[in-house]
Amino acid sequence: MRARVLLRFYPAAWRRRYGQELEGLLGMQKLTFSVALDLARGALHAHLHPELLQPALRTAGGSPMNFSTLKRPSALIPLAMSFAALSLVLGHTAIYGVAREPDEGAAAHLWQLLMAAQMPVIAFFAITWLPRTPRQALLVLVLQAFAGLAAAAPVFLLKL
Repeated sequence: MRARVLLRFYPAAWRRRYGQELEGLLGMQKLTFSVALDLARGALHAHLHPELLQPALRTAGGSPMNFSTLKRPSALIPLAMSFAALSLVLGHTAIYGVAREPDEGAAAHLWQLLMAAQMPVIAFFAITWLPRTPRQALLVLVLQAFAGLAAAAPVFLLKL
């Protein structure tokens, strides 16, 4: 029996991820009964534990951390908007100082728009992703909250 035939017993996702690598390893050695038995045991294990397919970072509690939720546009857009608002405040302060102006000015209005426009995007993210992946979505929401607070902090601390 050839090793390639035994690899067909593994799940398709597993074969896509590890198939070529295992074929290369098996091509370097003779296929014995113990190797065939080990491959069959590995295929059974791969079917019983599909969660082990994805290499994941482990937290202290041992549960997998998945950053794919953070790659969603509805997760990244509020972070980018907070960064833009923070950059706007810091840039305006560096150029014009912290003196109070009678009119708020364009920079203040842009900051307000950036901060307010995040809210519907964050709400969309929460409604979409909290039911699907609650742990990862909650981590992203906390990150978005910290980014919003970082953008708001100079405005309140400097009383702009």
